[in-house]
Amino acid sequence: MKSIAIKVLVNGVALWVAAFLVFGIHLADENEPLGKRLLSVLLVAIVFGLINAVIKPVAKFFSFPFIILTLGLFTLVVNAAMLQLTSWVAGAVGLPFHVDHFFWDAVLGAILISIVSLVLGIFLPDRD
Repeated sequence: MKSIAIKVLVNGVALWVAAFLVFGIHLADENEPLGKRLLSVLLVAIVFGLINAVIKPVAKFFSFPFIILTLGLFTLVVNAAMLQLTSWVAGAVGLPFHVDHFFWDAVLGAILISIVSLVLGIFLPDRD
């Protein structure tokens, strides 16, 4: 249970960094109180984690030939699609998270989220 909470926190920090650095990713309104913004980030991180746990393996399975053909670079497109799907689901359930454009915003956001998750994963190793 502790590792799930750590993964959600890592996803939340990574999403927050991506929203801060990429102008096309919007996460939690700046006019809201800090507690409400943190709750929004936490809920979006949970949605992002669920999408990555359920849909991403299926997407990677079906895109495996493209991943092999591009020597792994197509994984960025899969990650960007998961970020865009998170944006769509968050909008459907009323969470304040939106990615404007797929190509630049979602791909750049996916790169940043991967880097931040990697760095935080080094400092917070999974004990499972």
